[in-house]
Amino acid sequence: MNILGIGNAIVDVICKVDENFIDQNNLTKSTMKLFFDENEFQNLLKNLKIERTVSGGSVANSIVGISQLGSKAGFIGKISDDKFGINYEEGLKKENVEYFYSKKKEKLPTGTCLILVTPDSERTMCTFLGIAGKINENDVSLDSIKKSEIIFLEGYLWDEGEPKKAFDKAINNSNKVAMSLSDLFCVDRHKPHFLNLVKNKLDITFANEQEITSLIDAKNFGEVVNFSKQLNKLMIVTRGEKGAIAINGDEVIESDIQKNLKIVDLTGAGDLFAAGFLHGYINKLSIKKCLEKGTEMSSRVIQQIGARL
Repeated sequence: MNILGIGNAIVDVICKVDENFIDQNNLTKSTMKLFFDENEFQNLLKNLKIERTVSGGSVANSIVGISQLGSKAGFIGKISDDKFGINYEEGLKKENVEYFYSKKKEKLPTGTCLILVTPDSERTMCTFLGIAGKINENDVSLDSIKKSEIIFLEGYLWDEGEPKKAFDKAINNSNKVAMSLSDLFCVDRHKPHFLNLVKNKLDITFANEQEITSLIDAKNFGEVVNFSKQLNKLMIVTRGEKGAIAINGDEVIESDIQKNLKIVDLTGAGDLFAAGFLHGYINKLSIKKCLEKGTEMSSRVIQQIGARL
């Protein structure tokens, strides 16, 4: 196995909404809100017109992209044996992703994420984790971790208790670890833990500029670069219109964005960027070429609805 992803197994439910819907439901545009009350979540969903559903979750999106590029990819994520769970597993297998999890009937349903796309192409996510958030160390296949060149984790998955134990088991038995910081709210919730991971446990960290700036309380991007140089690990930062940058010890490599794109939906831009980069990395391309592959993948996905090519 080239790359094994471990993340929240979430069915993406994509809906177009207007700006008023975001305001009326007290959502913060372009962020992810976690729902803990299933009824509240269902009430939000019932008035929406569903464009389509996809076997999603941040790292699962990346893993599918990696598989589409031709690398051998696998995924571990917890689902229930229900309608969405069955759809989820079938969706990954159709993409030639090896799925290392045996589903069973659970008290909680398979996780769901409403992706609300506003006319400006921004996406606002509302997530009910369901059983996905209850992943534990017994759900993580030791054999598959040891046989993978890289494991790829998502910040969304990290939580105190059972998910942390699953995370630790994966990290402690891996050959190489990459992780995405996932989301600004996620970083702010788990700042000391994420900082420890970035400094001491991860070989490759993916973040956008907001996330890494918040993580280290940087006053400017120069501080981000200096922090990353001292790590002596690989730090990949996406910067929106400013492109992407990789910092590897004293080496700083930059890549521009692709111009004149017809942007439809920014869902999955970061996920597909990581897919392109990791595919290049596994195939021993230069860091510059890895950045360019990531940029190419993210440029393709934002010109369509949803996080899949």
